[in-house]
Amino acid sequence: MPHITIKMLKGRTDEQKKAAAEKLSAALVEAIGCNPTHISVSVEDFTPEDWQDQYRQEVTENENLVIMPDYDPKELLK
Repeated sequence: MPHITIKMLKGRTDEQKKAAAEKLSAALVEAIGCNPTHISVSVEDFTPEDWQDQYRQEVTENENLVIMPDYDPKELLK
């Protein structure tokens, strides 16, 4: 443990997802000193429409959120 979940809009390649997962994993090892073999990473793709509800759940209503983004998710629908 720890586990990282990356939620992003559809369209990135498997290679981009793997690169992001590897870099986030390395950053986590550096930041908290955990064993790299204990880290797991998942990637979830969303359409802009599907992200609207997820944004509410994952960002707006998430009391554990550490960094708040500075964008309106409705902008993704344009």
